[in-house]
This record gives sequence, C-alpha cells and structure tokens, in this order.
Amino acid sequence: METNAASASDAERGGDHQTARVPLLLSRAYARCKSTMNDELKSFRVCLKCCLLDHSSLHSIVLSFSAFFLFTFIVPLATSLSIITNTTPSSVVSFHRLAQLPTSGLATIAFIIFTAFICRHGGLRRLLFLDDGMQRDTSLVRRRYAIEINRTFRRHLALILLPSFSLELAHKIVLFSSVHVRMPFFTDALHNINYDVSWRAVVFLLVLASWIYRTTVFLLVCVLFRLTCELQILRFEGLYEMFKVDRSEVEWAEVIFKEHGRIKMQLLETSHRYRAFLIACMVAITVSQLGTLILVLSSKARKDFCNTGDLLVCSVVQLSGFIMCLFGAARITHRAQRVVSIASKWHIHMSCLSKCKHVSDSTEEDGYTSDYDHPAYQPAQHGSKASNNMQLSSMEVTAASSIRQALVTYLHYNSGGITIFGFALDRGLLHTMFAFEMTLVLWILSKVVVLS
Repeated sequence: METNAASASDAERGGDHQTARVPLLLSRAYARCKSTMNDELKSFRVCLKCCLLDHSSLHSIVLSFSAFFLFTFIVPLATSLSIITNTTPSSVVSFHRLAQLPTSGLATIAFIIFTAFICRHGGLRRLLFLDDGMQRDTSLVRRRYAIEINRTFRRHLALILLPSFSLELAHKIVLFSSVHVRMPFFTDALHNINYDVSWRAVVFLLVLASWIYRTTVFLLVCVLFRLTCELQILRFEGLYEMFKVDRSEVEWAEVIFKEHGRIKMQLLETSHRYRAFLIACMVAITVSQLGTLILVLSSKARKDFCNTGDLLVCSVVQLSGFIMCLFGAARITHRAQRVVSIASKWHIHMSCLSKCKHVSDSTEEDGYTSDYDHPAYQPAQHGSKASNNMQLSSMEVTAASSIRQALVTYLHYNSGGITIFGFALDRGLLHTMFAFEMTLVLWILSKVVVLS
C-alpha cells in the first residue's frame, strides 16, 4: 500500500512537472517555428499569393502552373504576333520579340527552382533556416532578423521592380502609339476602328501583366537568395560576439566550434540549393547580353527608345537581379573568412591573459615562501605542493592554448562561404567573371568594327 501510494505521489509530481513545462511551448521561441500568416514572413507570403506562386494547396498549385504557362509562353507569343509595323526594316517588332526570349527564360529558371524548393523543403521558414535555427541563435540575431527580412524585401525587390516598371510603362506607351495591333490568325476584314482600339488596350494590358509576372518571379528568387545570405550574416555577427565573452576557455571553445559547424552546414546547404540557379542565370544572361549586342550593333536600323527600349529594360532587370545575388554571396563569404582573423585575435588575447595570470601566481607563491622563510613556519611539504600547483597551472595553460590553436586552424581551413562546386563566391571570383565578360564584349566589338 505504501509503495502504491508513493508511486501515485511520484506520478502526480511528474504530472505537475509536465504541466508546469507545457507553457514553454507557448513561448515566443517556439511560436517562431510555426508558419502562420501573422509571422515575420507575412509580406513575403502576400507577395507570393499576389504573384500566383502560392503552393500551399492543390488548388493554388494548379493556379500557379496555369499562370506560369499563360504569362510566360502564351501571352508573349500572342502579343508578339499581334504587333505589326508598316516600316520596312521592322526593327521595333524584331527587338520586341528578341527581348521576350531572355525574360521568359529567366522566369522559367526561377519558377522551376522555386517549385523545387517548396516541394523539397515544404515552406519558407525551413528554406530560410528559421524553424530549426532560431532556437539556437543568440538574442541579437533573434532581435534583428525580423527587421532584416522586412528591410531586404522592401529595399531589393521594390528598388528594382518599381523603377523598371516605370521605364517599361513609358516604353510600352511609346511603342503602342507607333505600331498597329491585330488579332493573330484572323483576317483584316474583321477589323474596324472600335475593335482596333479595344484589342490594342487588351494587348497593352496583357503585355504589362506578362512583364510584371516574369520579372517578379525572377526577382523573388534573387531576393530569397539575398535574404538567406543576410540572415546568415546575422548569425556570423552573433558568432563574432561569442569571442568577446570571458568564460572557461576549453568549454567555450567547444561552444564556438559547434556554432561555427552549424553555420557552415547551413552555408553548404545554401550553396547546394542555389548553385543550379546561379549557373543557369549566368549562362542565360551572358548569352542574351552578348547576342543582343551582336544583333543591335549589326542592325542598320535607327536606334532609339522606341526600338531598343525592351532590350534596355530587360538588361537592367537581368543585371540588377544577378548582381544582387553575387554581392550577397560575396558579403557572406567575406564574413565567413573574417572569422579566422577574429579567432586569431581572441587566441592572442587569451594567451596573453593566461601568461600574465601564470606569472602573477608564481610571484605570489614566491612572496609566500619569502615571508615565512624561518624553519619553524615552513611545513614539510609546502615546497612540493607549490611546485605541483604551478605544474598543474602550467599544464592547464598549455592545454587551453593548444585547444585555441586547434580551433583557429580549423577555422582557417573551413572559412568558405557560398561556393559553387568548391569555388568560393568572393571578390576574387567576381573580378575574374568581370574580366571574362569584358573580354567577350571587347571581342564582339572588334568583330563588329572589322565587319562594318
């Protein structure tokens, strides 16, 4: 009976303890792991729904794929066939059709990559490492990451999209005022003045809607990559702060090692996720830009805003989105390389402190023996105990220094950030890419000048 009563009381205490721990699930750290419309990614989710990129249900998936095929392939093809001109070197229509290829190509790449992300990871929070990572991050990171999400979303997406849309709108107004619009696959006998005006307005709106959709899809994936890099930069800044904490050297070095390993795994996964997108964008943009340069320079038609405005807007959007990705990757790569310098300074500082402390302890021991140098005040084993203490202290200092040196060596050989098949995306690689692209441009210019 007493045993049963004791077990019942233990069960009650265990139940009370579990009940006391239940409110921890309602804490803010746990609430951040839920993907709701009231979290920090609300603006991003609303933008995805407005762009018909929401994959949260079967109905939204069908709608997303339908909008993709409609605005990426059907509308550009139909509007390109609808626009005609009476001028002999129809350069306006030719350049307009040429600009549709890279725009649709980049939108296709971005849509495929985004769909693969959602199918593989199941949500934006897991894609941004917010579900598993936020509970382990420092308070500094948890305070700043929500601000960084909203700032990155407004700064990069709106800063590129709004000026580009204004330029595109101005060009389309000039373009549609100088060309004729007809319904494809129908004869001109069906046309009248009212029909021509209404069909011109429909085509005008469809062209703008298609451009907004394709541009937003491409820029959203670029902003998503830049946002991932910015959040990892915050985690590196939290890692920097860990080197300023005065704690037990051996235990704290292990904590730093585990935190850096966690960030490194996230960077490695980010590199694997986006390397196909970065390579495909670089190839597509290089081919489109060089091909456009060849065709424009070899054309004998007049070059003005009406003729080449589509190519101008297309080039601005392409280069802005890709450069945003490259700068984000370069920033986080150099933040990762900076850890080695900070760890080396921390190692030197702690070594100097340990040396000073060891010398101070030795001086105190010497002072203690000199004050009581009379044999009556000297214990028999005082000298052996003092030497043992000094030996143990010296061994602890040497062990701590070895652990710190091992940590610095590990950080030195694992300082890569965003990589593509082992090549770090840092400023050196950016300079190499710029030199390669400039070489191709100068070669094309030389060929055009020779042929002309």
